[in-house]
Amino acid sequence: MIIIPKKARGGRRPAGEAASAAALRGVGLRLTGARRLVLDVVRSTEAHPTAEAIHQMVRRGLPRVSLGTVYRNLRLLVAEGLVKELPGPHARFDGNLREHHHFTCLACGGIADVDGPLTEPHSRALVSRVALPGGFSVTHHRIEFYGRCAACRKKGREGGCETAGKSLK
Repeated sequence: MIIIPKKARGGRRPAGEAASAAALRGVGLRLTGARRLVLDVVRSTEAHPTAEAIHQMVRRGLPRVSLGTVYRNLRLLVAEGLVKELPGPHARFDGNLREHHHFTCLACGGIADVDGPLTEPHSRALVSRVALPGGFSVTHHRIEFYGRCAACRKKGREGGCETAGKSLK
């Protein structure tokens, strides 16, 4: 569960809110309450939430915000490079802009970050092996790992995972 911080006393914003406001202004986007809060929510979690989950969290701070508003803001944030979208049957969003990959638990659906350096130098070599024969210029790549997380393996069943929101470093 994500707790959205309330504004600090004295009218000062918590550090996350100030960072989100600066990021939005930095790419020339208008600073709206919904847009800032959507960005705050995505950046404050490692759980890779769906748009629907983000909507639920944003509604804690802005009860009247619509799901459509959340979707439009997510698309805009992805287009401006402030958030990453993980494709799939239910798109998930990631506020971690560092170079990284993902592990998805097939039992519970939890997604964990896998730091990019863990896959080096193998991923660089793979990029070269793909690019050279085809004459491609690879601008970026993503490696996805799938399996069962430790919690699901331990429980020996199809649910109850603690992977969602964890990072593998």
